[in-house]
Amino acid sequence: MDSPERKTILVVDDVEVNVQLLTSYLHGEGYTVKAARDGEQAIQMVQEYAPDLVLLDVMMPKMNGFQVCKILKGDGVTQFIPIIMVTALNELEDKIRGIESGADDFLTKPFNKMELLARVRSLLRIKYLHDELQKKVIELQRAKEELRQLAITDGLTKLYNYRYFREQLQQELNRATRHNLSVSLIMIDLDHFKHYNDTNGHPAGDALLRTMARLFKENIRNIDLAARYGGEEFSLVLIETNKYAAKIVAEKIRKLVEGHPFDHGETQPLGKITISTGVATFPEDAKGFDQLVKVADERLYRAKQAGRNTILAES
Repeated sequence: MDSPERKTILVVDDVEVNVQLLTSYLHGEGYTVKAARDGEQAIQMVQEYAPDLVLLDVMMPKMNGFQVCKILKGDGVTQFIPIIMVTALNELEDKIRGIESGADDFLTKPFNKMELLARVRSLLRIKYLHDELQKKVIELQRAKEELRQLAITDGLTKLYNYRYFREQLQQELNRATRHNLSVSLIMIDLDHFKHYNDTNGHPAGDALLRTMARLFKENIRNIDLAARYGGEEFSLVLIETNKYAAKIVAEKIRKLVEGHPFDHGETQPLGKITISTGVATFPEDAKGFDQLVKVADERLYRAKQAGRNTILAES
């Protein structure tokens, strides 16, 4: 668990004899040893090598051990590296000062070799357990995020699903109400999708939906939202977008779909893959979620009645 060949220990002491003695003891146990001669160098080496433990002398020039310990323990990157303070001082006041600086343990000179190695092993074991716990926390966070993504993502197209669409659109409408902003909704339906499925098979239909989803996602801004509304129907939520801008986006996407070389497009009634689109804008066309969806959906229906491969943004 605390295998020494994997552990690096930084020895910080301005006295060469002390460094040599500690290095000899630690090398004998298989640890990798780095050495720093003063506090400033110690901080630099901790940042560079990220040692598993620091043996830190208290009495040093430029910056004493208490100051070094306080800096390392105050840094979010280095705060969990164990620090053993090595000192000739044996006063209670000095130990309290060390604890307040963040030291994890103390050794008083002259120290016993076996005591030194026992304290090193103990703190390395604690650090190992802490590191393992952190790994588990990260794994749990990743698993939680993966589950969240599964809960809000459509399995086939990898766009957001209907549930997430509802939540986000409502949030954006609330925000738009507070700040007097516009939000536009584009409802999209693939023309003659049943014919496509019946003619070319469901795997081809699934592939078409996936490609269509990619086109939608790649041609809106990062702040906008693309979702699979259901079946062959999609929705785009355009944040802070008025009716005029939404119509431009809808027409751009309609043309992209019409000109895209989809497989088996020639088998469709129109000789190509096309979409019909209904556009509605808050607060111009609706005052709330249900009404906005209803208006956009009604316009989509009328666009299909008008011959498909078109957009409708007005009543």
